[in-house]
Amino acid sequence: MTETSTTTPRERYRAQVRADIKKHAWEQIAASGATALSLNAIAKQIGMSGPALYRYFAGRDELITELIRDAYRSLADAFRAAAAPGPDVAALAHALRAWAVADPQRYFLVYGTPVPGYHAPEDVTEIASATMATLLGACAALPAHGTATPFDAHLDDHRQWAEGHPAPAAALHRALAFWSRLHGVLSLELAGHFTGMGFDPALLYEAELDDLLSR
Repeated sequence: MTETSTTTPRERYRAQVRADIKKHAWEQIAASGATALSLNAIAKQIGMSGPALYRYFAGRDELITELIRDAYRSLADAFRAAAAPGPDVAALAHALRAWAVADPQRYFLVYGTPVPGYHAPEDVTEIASATMATLLGACAALPAHGTATPFDAHLDDHRQWAEGHPAPAAALHRALAFWSRLHGVLSLELAGHFTGMGFDPALLYEAELDDLLSR
């Protein structure tokens, strides 16, 4: 006996059209950047009038929000897969780089320069926090080292980022260090700023990771 679908033909058609719109949006972003995203141009590409397309996305911001949600979810999935055997900061770092290098435009949409005039809704921040929670858990599992810093004391008083994920301030500090330093290397690499400098950015990334793990 086959399972009866819970969606109607109209719902499946709507989902397919939305997927097609997002596909063309990613292509447009790859070609010209998120600031040049045009729903009217996408409508022409898929043989639809501009007003008709607005039945699927109310405007540019709604489409960008959906793309950002998809990007964060895909990174969260990559992190969950990397952390499946157990909390491992190195595995998460490698998963982050693989995810970023696989689709630089997707990376820059969520971690690059903000799109002018765009403001993400609150739920986007909640989705983004899933990756940070995974990283925090991995950092909390690392052996304790060193002495507390003034920033650790500051974090004890300002822990909104780690809310719901109790961990020592030192672990939160380490997670923030990993996040900022590794993203710094990735952002420069993917933007082409290492071009012509005569070294392998992948090896620089590994060196930064090794240094962070040794601290």
